[in-house]
Amino acid sequence: MVGRLSGKSAVVTGAAFGIGRATAERFAAEGARVIATDVQRDPLLALADELRGAGAEVETVVGDVSVEEDARRMIAAAAESFGRLDVLVANAGIIPLGDATEMTAADWDQVMAIDGRGMFLTCKFAIEAMVKSGGGAIVCLSSISGLAGQKRQAAYGPAKFVATGLTKHLAVEWADRGIRVNAVAPGTIKTERVNRLPEEPGGAEYLDAVQRMHPMGRLGEPAEVASAIAFLASDEASFITGAVLPVDGGFLAQ
Repeated sequence: MVGRLSGKSAVVTGAAFGIGRATAERFAAEGARVIATDVQRDPLLALADELRGAGAEVETVVGDVSVEEDARRMIAAAAESFGRLDVLVANAGIIPLGDATEMTAADWDQVMAIDGRGMFLTCKFAIEAMVKSGGGAIVCLSSISGLAGQKRQAAYGPAKFVATGLTKHLAVEWADRGIRVNAVAPGTIKTERVNRLPEEPGGAEYLDAVQRMHPMGRLGEPAEVASAIAFLASDEASFITGAVLPVDGGFLAQ
């Protein structure tokens, strides 16, 4: 496979579903060698088998990004399997919905552990690996909720502000070592999680309202976010760092 990421070694966290899965698929199609990671073993292995069947080089690591040793193993797998790490897509996260009266302290701790601590840990270990090999690119998954307030996202939104802040600080901190750090800020994307919303109390009404808030009048597709991630990870974005790129159908332009 020959493409914009041909020969690059990439780790994609949260790769079993949604944006992570679409990103692993896009990276493989662009010629990257992929370490796909997720806490859910069976769908992760199924994805790897599918990509290998299409001719891609793919290895898997089952683990939880919020567990330090698991995060370390995910990054180390790139050097072990492919000799180096060129790209990290820090995608793994959870999306609990609820206002401040509904969210518990345990809910807050869980989302901050995965979406916040997990992103920090994978970025930390990726930077350590990239410094040794002369540079690389990191793409973090923020959100429109990491740039603007929204209802019913009392824990998730602040966690995505962590992603936005981490992106900007790491970009400045490591630019002179050849490491670019950017983020995408998706609007509402038709992931498995979003597709299940109509099954929840008030979910259908919430989803309808959210869709109308996007000027394009529709929700995004995981593959559309993966396209933006692939660009930021590629050499075509060689002079871009510290950017948070909305992929939101115009939501933040309002």
